[in-house]
Amino acid sequence: MSLNHEIRQLVKLAWPLLIAQVTQTLMGVSDTIMAGRVSATDMAAVAIAASVVMPILFFLQGIILALPPIISRLRGARKLDEIPEKGQQTLWLALMLSLPLALSAPFVPNLQGQLNMEPQLQRITLEYVQYLLVGAPFFAAYQVFRQYCEGLSVTRPSMVIMAIGLLVNIPANYVFIYGKLGVPAFGGAGCGIATSLVFAAMMLSTWLYTHYSASMRRFHLFQTWYAPRLGEISEILKLGVPIALTILFEVSLFAVVALLLAPYGATMVAAHQVALSLSSLMFMAPLSIGLALTIRVGFLLGEEQPLNAKRAVQGAWLVGMCSAILTASLSFFLRYEIAGLYSTDRQVVEMAADLMFLAAVFQFSDAIQVISGCALRGYKDAKAMFLISFVSYWVIGLSTGCILGLTDWLVPHMAASGFWIGFIVGLTSAAVFLGWRLAYIQREQRPALASMG
Repeated sequence: MSLNHEIRQLVKLAWPLLIAQVTQTLMGVSDTIMAGRVSATDMAAVAIAASVVMPILFFLQGIILALPPIISRLRGARKLDEIPEKGQQTLWLALMLSLPLALSAPFVPNLQGQLNMEPQLQRITLEYVQYLLVGAPFFAAYQVFRQYCEGLSVTRPSMVIMAIGLLVNIPANYVFIYGKLGVPAFGGAGCGIATSLVFAAMMLSTWLYTHYSASMRRFHLFQTWYAPRLGEISEILKLGVPIALTILFEVSLFAVVALLLAPYGATMVAAHQVALSLSSLMFMAPLSIGLALTIRVGFLLGEEQPLNAKRAVQGAWLVGMCSAILTASLSFFLRYEIAGLYSTDRQVVEMAADLMFLAAVFQFSDAIQVISGCALRGYKDAKAMFLISFVSYWVIGLSTGCILGLTDWLVPHMAASGFWIGFIVGLTSAAVFLGWRLAYIQREQRPALASMG
């Protein structure tokens, strides 16, 4: 198969995932805006609570992301009878991990008075955390159903169901935040209730699709029930935990930088958040390409077509660089206009625009590293991805950022700009190391594939 064929296959898989990822981002935006209309305290509580709970849910999602490379490879190898059991074992694992989170929810209010926060802010934050934890099993089951579909190269339902989630999220926020239809006004904490309802709605919608869709009938997830098997679950964990830790490293890095910038004042933190918000949105394009590549590489390796798997990687890099050129150009040429959408404070806009220039630079490295990392998932080489990500983000990137941002060792301290240069150095390191690892795996793929089964 030609490079053009692989590019077409990737784009076919990736564009619904892109729309789904952007829609998911819009849910967070709607929560922030609607809570902010109640008070600044409510908006701050939503932001703080989300920064606590969402990394936990992202870690859970990361473990479940082991499912697509597993079942896409089985599909490529025509071992179709084994696919439903892999899905069920992942579901058992997801419920084992998420149910304790839901059961811990009633104990969250006991933390009242234990945190160094203003009492009202603390109350709203803890209530939001409590309501969101209740929805953890719904989130986990939804992710299993979603990744099951995506692993079988069925990605359009993710787009449609995420849109359903957004359609549930906005009116649910309206009801529970402001107190409508006879429901008490929960303020910012109502976002937690609304989000749990969104998780339940998306779980139900995705389950209905997997159960009744003609395209999924031959892969009926619950045609036969399988008891939990510790051997199967441990294999999923072996692949999923490194993926989850890699996601956690990247998410937590940006959160730590925000804390390190806090002594420089609210203006600098706000500028950092504006640039980070834009970068996160632009990141959705290469991430979607990477997710599609994981599926495609797994399928081609299952078909024992390593050369076409290599072409798929090359096609993904090409599409990723094209998307990076587009997003970097938007970030650079429209940086003042975009910053102005977030803030009317001229100082925040100026500082955010400077950071957006650096954000435009790192989008090239970011595209290469996320696509290479997702390719390694398809090769089931997640442990190397985890180690490289840790060293690149936390050892190289954060150290560089701290030296440039907080000290005068090399240049007068650069504050936020220093940390963003650290991001560039860290992401570039990850791109180089992951690219090198991927090239090594591709050279050694025949013995590697044999050892991985």
